[in-house]
Amino acid sequence: MTAPTHNVRPAPEKLFVDIADYVTEYAIESHEAYDTARYCLMDTLGCAILALRYPDCAKLLGPIVPGTVAPDGARVPGTRWELDPVQAAFNIGSLIRWLDFNDTWLAAEWGHPSDNLGGILAAADFASRARSLANGRELVVRDILTAMIKAHEIQGILALENSFNRVGLDHVILVRVATAAVVTAMLGGSKEQIINAVSNAWVDGGSLRVYRHAPNTGSRKSWAAGDATSRGVWQALIALKDEMGYPSALSAKTWGFFDALFRGKSFSVPRSFGSYVMENVLFKISFPAEFHAQTAVECAFQLHESVKDRLDEIESIVITTQESAIRIIDKTGPLYNPADRDHCLQYMVAVGLLFGALTADHYQDDVASDPRIDALRGKMVVMEDPQYSRDYLDPEKRSIASALQVRFKDGSCTEKIAVEYPVGHRRRRGEGIPLLIKKFEGNLASRFPAEKCAAMLDLCLDFDRLASTPVNDFMGMLTF
Repeated sequence: MTAPTHNVRPAPEKLFVDIADYVTEYAIESHEAYDTARYCLMDTLGCAILALRYPDCAKLLGPIVPGTVAPDGARVPGTRWELDPVQAAFNIGSLIRWLDFNDTWLAAEWGHPSDNLGGILAAADFASRARSLANGRELVVRDILTAMIKAHEIQGILALENSFNRVGLDHVILVRVATAAVVTAMLGGSKEQIINAVSNAWVDGGSLRVYRHAPNTGSRKSWAAGDATSRGVWQALIALKDEMGYPSALSAKTWGFFDALFRGKSFSVPRSFGSYVMENVLFKISFPAEFHAQTAVECAFQLHESVKDRLDEIESIVITTQESAIRIIDKTGPLYNPADRDHCLQYMVAVGLLFGALTADHYQDDVASDPRIDALRGKMVVMEDPQYSRDYLDPEKRSIASALQVRFKDGSCTEKIAVEYPVGHRRRRGEGIPLLIKKFEGNLASRFPAEKCAAMLDLCLDFDRLASTPVNDFMGMLTF
């Protein structure tokens, strides 16, 4: 006979308590974190606005059941939709991630912490409108920035030394957990309710990464974060109704997350929660591409003039990069859709060499049909530089280095171009922020008239005025 189960409910996991303490008690005092969060808000919203141009994204928007209305619900930027906060979070989150152009965090696990803005913005707008109708205190944009800093931190710190991709799970699980925590807190939840929401977020398990990798790469990778952040809002809302949590959801023998899904390993949390992640987040500024390819594409831009008139003379193209890039985006064979192409290192480098540019339009079928792209892909050799891989994981560097050299049939070659840090890295902030602002302007102009674009830019460039703006008013500026 087996021994009976010892049915004594344990204390909540330390991680759950630490997260609840952090989101309710920790005061963000870093001016750099708030300033970076402001630029992150601008950039993330701009990415969402630009994504509205793409029919495959736009078709997913609106209520899940056609005709469903939610008066005074959460609004979706760039549209006329007013939805319940869960569906609005899916809409906003899918827009944010669709073009693979929002910020990035790279460590043992990678991901995009601004994906959490889908849930944060939807919940904040819904709550702020409800409070306004009840003559209560509206949330202001500073509340959104605080929630962003804390969501970035939860997702990013848990990613530092815990690799979900190595066990086949997608990184968006961390979006769900972070959104559940900060939204529960933002809506006034108690520590117990936050712990319950976070525990249920882990109980949900994780989606498979299969949709990100050959031979199954597809558009789900563009809405997976929207799904995760909306689920985080759902977990927050039921926690606020005092739905129970599961205190040992991670460590319970056999049935908990560690044994069931993480191969029996527990999490490593190497530093306490603060504002480290927002301060060090990586922006995608110059072009939409999976972040491990950013430096390689910068190299391709630099070599464009040297090779654009010698394409038939090319013998080989050598790409030297980090192990993570090889594991994720080194891809040969047919590419079936835009989601396939923006996760193919060779495709992105080929476009950079051919055109000296890379935009979301370069992933569409009309450009992909250019036979020169696959011809160049066929000449590429991808190699790991072990030092690049070490520097990628070094907490003092966090580089994403790549190098590129083109060799010609006559025995000559271009210089070997190496880029250690992409323009969106913290070490290149001075260079990057003006470009980020320009990107934001262009993205707004893809949807809004010039007068509205100017008003939004003017507001966002004035930190104090932006921070004190009621969420209700801010969201009103972003909708039709």
